Amino acid sequence: MPDDPVDFGAPVVVGTFLNVLEAELARSALAAAGIDALVSRDDCGGMRPHLWMGGIRLLVRPEEAAQAAELLETSAIRAVDPEEL
Repeated sequence: MPDDPVDFGAPVVVGTFLNVLEAELARSALAAAGIDALVSRDDCGGMRPHLWMGGIRLLVRPEEAAQAAELLETSAIRAVDPEEL
């Protein structure tokens, strides 16, 4: 057992989406490129979809953020500006 736990850093938001379908499509695109991503939404597990007002976020490891953002920027899947929500 190692003495010091590995610190992977806090996840980084690489995109905010208006619905789960778009967020999952973006996550799948990243997965196809070998980048692990997590869809984060605050809607009580889908039970209260109206609570997503802050958007649905796509999170990646800090060391993969630049590559993920570049991949999403060149794809047909578009994130929204969270300030516009």
